Amino acid sequence: MMGQTQPPVAHAAEREALALACRVLAHRGLADGILGHISLRMSENSLLVRCRGPQERGLAFTEASDIRLVDLDGNPAAEGELEGGYAVPNELPLHTELLRQRSDINAVVHAHPPRVVAADLAGLGVRPIVGAFDIPGTRLAAGGVPVYPRGVLVRNRQLAAEMLTAMGDRPVVLLRGHGLTSAAGSVEQAVLQAISVDTLAGLSLQVTAAGGGLQDLPDSDMAELPDLGGSFNTQTAWRHEIARLKATG
Repeated sequence: MMGQTQPPVAHAAEREALALACRVLAHRGLADGILGHISLRMSENSLLVRCRGPQERGLAFTEASDIRLVDLDGNPAAEGELEGGYAVPNELPLHTELLRQRSDINAVVHAHPPRVVAADLAGLGVRPIVGAFDIPGTRLAAGGVPVYPRGVLVRNRQLAAEMLTAMGDRPVVLLRGHGLTSAAGSVEQAVLQAISVDTLAGLSLQVTAAGGGLQDLPDSDMAELPDLGGSFNTQTAWRHEIARLKATG
């Protein structure tokens, strides 16, 4: 992009993958505008994270040059990483505290999906109301999606620790009046989890707006839902997201 300082060539594939994931998130309506970020653990003390530069245009227009390598305190982890007017997100502690405390996590998504915020404020929890419509999403919801009840900017380690306490060992936590945090072993999985939660929130709003009530999938039906495996649930689903993005881009 003209006018932007290009990042070092190290981790070029990972930077491009994060930029693409940011665009998928925005294309799906989970990160309208300029708010939201995705990170990926690179070492014990470093991560790639979507930063804001002098030509900031929002997640839908993220490029690899917006992805920068920093340490867990937000300092450049290599020469030139925050040159050219780039700055880490105000909510970097949301990412780094997760990476510090949970060894099972490599990728973190933070987004502001309007339907998720609206459903939570309406008192509609994320519940397993569907079946084969979205098997991974149903399983995620059945395990519970907790809520961090403070509508604050998670801008320091204390607030991030509060969020982690609310999150427990779950992959997704809702942030009241704010959005969600989704964490996983890969960027793709973290984004797909966020999409599933947003879809369930949207369906819940539609059902209740139509005068219906939310009912969880019966245990007998839950037991019949097969595990289609990571190659289908993540790899194939992610190829679809990329193709969908390119088709409208």
